[in-house]
Amino acid sequence: MHAHVTFMVIGSLIAVGALGTVMTMAVISVLRIKTDDDQPAARRPQGEQLWRPRPPRQSKSRQPAVLPVRPTAAARRTAATRRKAGRRIDMLPADASVTFAAERAAAGIDEVLAALDEDLIGLAPVKRKVQEIASLLLVDRARNRFGLDAPRPNLHMCFTGPPGTGKTTVALRMGELLHRLGYLEQGQMVHAMRDDLVGEFIGHTAPRTRRVLTKAMGGVLFIDEAYALYRPADPQDYGQEAIEILLQVMENERDQLVVILAGYADRMDEFFTSNPGMGSRVAHHLDFAAYELDELVSIGRQMLGRSHYYLSADAEEAFRDFLTGQIRQPRFANARSVRNELERARLRHAHRLAADSDRHWTRDDLMRLEPSDVLLGADLTLATE
Repeated sequence: MHAHVTFMVIGSLIAVGALGTVMTMAVISVLRIKTDDDQPAARRPQGEQLWRPRPPRQSKSRQPAVLPVRPTAAARRTAATRRKAGRRIDMLPADASVTFAAERAAAGIDEVLAALDEDLIGLAPVKRKVQEIASLLLVDRARNRFGLDAPRPNLHMCFTGPPGTGKTTVALRMGELLHRLGYLEQGQMVHAMRDDLVGEFIGHTAPRTRRVLTKAMGGVLFIDEAYALYRPADPQDYGQEAIEILLQVMENERDQLVVILAGYADRMDEFFTSNPGMGSRVAHHLDFAAYELDELVSIGRQMLGRSHYYLSADAEEAFRDFLTGQIRQPRFANARSVRNELERARLRHAHRLAADSDRHWTRDDLMRLEPSDVLLGADLTLATE
């Protein structure tokens, strides 16, 4: 009997021990699940810290420096590979020869130069300068084919002249030209002014400038009225910060970005005098002269032709007289003013036709502008936009 009681006690102890083991394993499993909840794919390495302190916050009174655009190493390698692919040419033996007609055709730049001629009336010196730049780059391509060194030239530019003389159009075509020749990866043109680059308070200018530069990378950054960036009379102005960032990018990212500064000639001269570092980074200066009267009339014909309008003989004479009186006005803006006056002439033409609602108008009537459509605006002050 004593043996039987002893056996039952031992069995109870074993059962209690087994139950404790099961409960212990369950607790361990729950703890393991809780610990690994944020790392389900693999067990967290032994000794790894589960919590890391956050870095100290920057003081709001002292903003961290924002560097200009610097692509990552991988992005730079990819961009370099693409540029090399775009400029990859077959090597030639030393006794071979080339023709630049074939080189131009291979690069496809004749279309760009033809479009420039079609877009702009006159501007012969500007067009000649663009052709000189294109010729230099074509010769560099030919030198590369013979294994001769052809270092990348400085392509930053300055366009000077009054408003409405085609500076923006030339900048647009320049981006396309450099892209086809393999000197720009994309060739887009980004138009910017002071308000796009300069902020209104501390820490605002650098990110704003960086945003514009990021958008322009691989193409042309066209800064109109660039002298407005520098305001020496205002000690609280942040334009100098934008200029310093531009200087660094123009030097370090020459293979990815071409900067074109534009504005009146005298004010651009003052800007370069105040910022000699900027002047030394600009290699090409193109001066856009004001249009002559005959050129302005031709521009007007071209604008109207694109919209299927034309001036009658008397209306063209009236338009010429109108421009003669306006060309000496301080707010006259060349092609812009021509466009504005022709828009007003179209409005008067439309009102004249619609006012006679019972008359039968022909197709030619809908296209032809008469002297009354021009003369009514002779005393109006032209907007320069």
